[in-house]
Amino acid sequence: MLQGIRAKFDYNGSKRGVSTNVPIEIVVNGEPRTTPEGQTIFGLLRELDLDPARVAVEYDRRIVKQGQWPETVLRTGARLEIVQFVGGG
Repeated sequence: MLQGIRAKFDYNGSKRGVSTNVPIEIVVNGEPRTTPEGQTIFGLLRELDLDPARVAVEYDRRIVKQGQWPETVLRTGARLEIVQFVGGG
């Protein structure tokens, strides 16, 4: 019997958004898509292969500052607008 050992993760109530690999439905730039439950804005940008230094993100009609992306967990039905900055002249 293992007494006194605690689990490192609480998959049902984790504030860090540990993924349970259950897909959720979100909308990105008007297009429906699925992403794993617990996905963050930063994780979604990586999934989409976007350079975080070259985008701005609106989540449910509110601009999210870049410093908050790693901790902002996406919810079912989230609506995101991702705008890429393009250089040139």
